[in-house]
Amino acid sequence: MKHANVSIFIPHAGCPQQCSFCNQRSITGQTQLTTPEQVKDTLERAAEHLKEKSHFAEIAFFGGSFTAIERSYMLSLLEAAAPFVRDKMFTGIRISTRPDAIDDEILMILRQYGVTVIELGAQSMDDRVLRQNHRGHTAEQVRNASKQIKKAGFSLGLQMMTGLWGDSVSGALQTAREVAQLDPDCVRIYPAIIMRDTELAERYLSGEYIPMTLEQSVELCGALLEFFEERNIPVIRLGLHSTPELLRDRLAGPWHPAFRELCESRLFLLRLKNAFTSQRILSGSFEIRVAPSWVSRAVGQKKCNVAELSALGYNVQIKSDPLVEPADFVLRSQTQPESR
Repeated sequence: MKHANVSIFIPHAGCPQQCSFCNQRSITGQTQLTTPEQVKDTLERAAEHLKEKSHFAEIAFFGGSFTAIERSYMLSLLEAAAPFVRDKMFTGIRISTRPDAIDDEILMILRQYGVTVIELGAQSMDDRVLRQNHRGHTAEQVRNASKQIKKAGFSLGLQMMTGLWGDSVSGALQTAREVAQLDPDCVRIYPAIIMRDTELAERYLSGEYIPMTLEQSVELCGALLEFFEERNIPVIRLGLHSTPELLRDRLAGPWHPAFRELCESRLFLLRLKNAFTSQRILSGSFEIRVAPSWVSRAVGQKKCNVAELSALGYNVQIKSDPLVEPADFVLRSQTQPESR
């Protein structure tokens, strides 16, 4: 059964900092704080809609720094959600918070209310980049909080950003290496998007900050996706969700409604090229069989993968084959033996 989240957004609640990139109300599409009554109503409707599938779903508090919000408000939200976990209507509660808002007392409280997964907004493991973007925490606090979370028996999620002001491709790759060393159970990768009413927007409009292009971001995030996949660390989100507010308030930056698919498509192309190179195939006509769900990724947006291979001398036809595993492919040629 496919895993699902019932997401409840707490926009910008509990954040002691105003990060250079942050306009949470536009990103989440929500301007008012959620009440405990709304939490109960949301979960009741979700359980009714999901039916038996709710037993494979989590309650997820996102959008702010959950453990840094006013304590009584945090407890009221947990008290509203906890009965749904105790009654086994949902598998547990997932929260998102800051690395400097984790301590043993907080972890004990979260455990009592059925929290099972804690995600930390690390964003970068470079203290200079963290300072420059007003994160208000250090890389060492990310390391310490991650160790505390895992020691206490929670699943650990880590979130990183690419293209931050003052960061670089090599810096993002180093952040990924340090994130992987913390052995997270999952990772989210968010390219920095310039939103109105943020410091990043001011620096962009003044010409001080130049965002990554979509192509640059796809190349970097594709490499990061491959890096984590090779280490069996699931990347559960790549790019921001599309909301009317995000589309309205986005000034610039590498956003695309199917950003992850672009990254996977780019990776697929590189793997095909490597297959041709490793077999010393210089040109020819080929049939490439892929899983049905991977046809669009293999073809590429506006058939860009097919076009690029054609320019290199490879005339390819992409075929759907349910016997092929996702992300894999079978390469066939009239003059070459079948290879994988």
